[in-house]
Amino acid sequence: MITNAAVLVVAAHPDDEVLGAGGTVARHVDQGDRVHSLILAEGSTSRGDHRNVAEHSDSIDALRAAAGAAAEYLGSEPPEFAGLPDNRMDQIDLLDVIKVVEEAVRRISPSIVYTHHGGDLNLDHRITHQAVLTACRPLPGSPVRAVYCFETLSSSEWGTPEIGAPFVPNHFIDISAQMARKQQALTCYRQEMRAFPHARSMESVAHLAGFRGASVGVDAAEAFSVARQVLTPNVAL
Repeated sequence: MITNAAVLVVAAHPDDEVLGAGGTVARHVDQGDRVHSLILAEGSTSRGDHRNVAEHSDSIDALRAAAGAAAEYLGSEPPEFAGLPDNRMDQIDLLDVIKVVEEAVRRISPSIVYTHHGGDLNLDHRITHQAVLTACRPLPGSPVRAVYCFETLSSSEWGTPEIGAPFVPNHFIDISAQMARKQQALTCYRQEMRAFPHARSMESVAHLAGFRGASVGVDAAEAFSVARQVLTPNVAL
């Protein structure tokens, strides 16, 4: 991991940032990094027959409050919200989504970016992945030295090869010391969590962290696929 870095997590929905990288966010904070999060979609308006922001304003506000409370547990900066339509991001020109991410990258100048895996079942996850990779393309002078893709329970494991390449991790972060904070942060999203054996349950989160940890010989870990990683002199990843 790059030390003393600016870090950006770009998630499609409130709770994805904790499910996918909550422990890693807490670890970055513990080592003195500044962690920012950008949440692109509203997270609740897809639950009705039609998108009606006014009708879902209470649930949108509740999700934003939950995201803020979760960030406090993890020690990251207050999250930013783009307010894009939930599970309808394919109705927006991809360029418009890219520009939202580009603006955040320009302003925050992150060394490390975390975002969704490109083969997830959830459409918004896939669009977020594509937008982030485009916004963080390796142009000369770009501040981004690494882009890592996280897995999101109830989406990454539900994808198929016909949708995109399955999630195959090749980068692991030991979150043994941060796992309790990740779990605390997820309690802020009780309305989004489900009862076991649903994939998006507290038990499943613990099982996955234990399995990923056992894969690399630690108590708990989060796993990522490397989209891009640039090694430079005097920088250790």
